[in-house]
Amino acid sequence: QAQMVESGGGLVQAGGSLTLSCRSTRIILSTFTGATMNWYRQAPGKQRELVAGITYSGTINYASSVKGRFTISRDNAKNAVYLQMKSLEPEDTAVYVCNLEDWTGSSIIDYWGKGTLVTVSS
Repeated sequence: QAQMVESGGGLVQAGGSLTLSCRSTRIILSTFTGATMNWYRQAPGKQRELVAGITYSGTINYASSVKGRFTISRDNAKNAVYLQMKSLEPEDTAVYVCNLEDWTGSSIIDYWGKGTLVTVSS
């Protein structure tokens, strides 16, 4: 089954920038190419929320709280998805998790990374 490995998290001052990366392994190119990729985040005591998603065709959706500040992109040749974050706020502090939606079978299968922690200091 597919595995997702995130990287790029860390500690950043409010107003700063950070770029997260997620590479999918144990997956064939056709599966990744046809998959929807998402970034979720979860802060302690709060619900997991969808931050950004990008479909196989390049259609992008952002949470209203990050529009204009975050940019999601993908590189199918590298089985990778990225989240470029700028103008970070303390409210952005969370564990950011990469998600792959596999639509190739008769049912949708979700694969999740372990997450990378982003901490934004005020």
